[in-house]
Amino acid sequence: MENTWKQVDQFLERKTQKRDTDLQHILENNRTQGLPSIDVSPNLASFLHTLATIKGAKRILEIGTLGGYSTIWLAKAVQPVAGTVTTLEIDPHHAEVAKQNLQSTGLSELVEIKVGSAHHSLKEMIALHSEPFDFIFIDADKESSVAYFQAALQLSKSGTVIVTDNVVRKGEVVNENSDDKSVRGVRDLFDYIENLENVSSSALQTVGSKGYDGFCVSVVE
Repeated sequence: MENTWKQVDQFLERKTQKRDTDLQHILENNRTQGLPSIDVSPNLASFLHTLATIKGAKRILEIGTLGGYSTIWLAKAVQPVAGTVTTLEIDPHHAEVAKQNLQSTGLSELVEIKVGSAHHSLKEMIALHSEPFDFIFIDADKESSVAYFQAALQLSKSGTVIVTDNVVRKGEVVNENSDDKSVRGVRDLFDYIENLENVSSSALQTVGSKGYDGFCVSVVE
């Protein structure tokens, strides 16, 4: 089945996305630079772009940059409205690769890369009373999922969309006895959002070139 998932992903990508040699180069450059192959899939990246465009987002926050592949898709979403993307990355090498990739696509001026602990960067933005974001994408270490989501809420306003990636973990999210820190992190996240009164959430399972996983979309009321 995994081969079928990949074929369907490729078919959907070919039929629904305009070919962009710059974006293909990004993934190739990330591999050449030794980054782990954990970029979001092209179809999910396109979906994030679509969500941000539907939202009309002018200010986007991304937690977890890697080589900037999803960052570039998000930057393309805010480009028509002269918006901005703030992205957080703990690894200096990853941040440097992302910077190179952004420069190659001409989107550098729309993106601020904050290098260092996301926890520190988020606390700093909250302390400085940063202007709320319209759209937030969480794609960093899963054991910190609750902390990232709580910080995202403090940087949100009514109508803010929060997307959290990799929340199904090959189905392990239902394993209450799992000792995997990432699984426990996303289970804690679902326990947390279950009881939030001012947030509406919907989660979906996905299959494709990245295997079996899923994401959660939340809207602040």
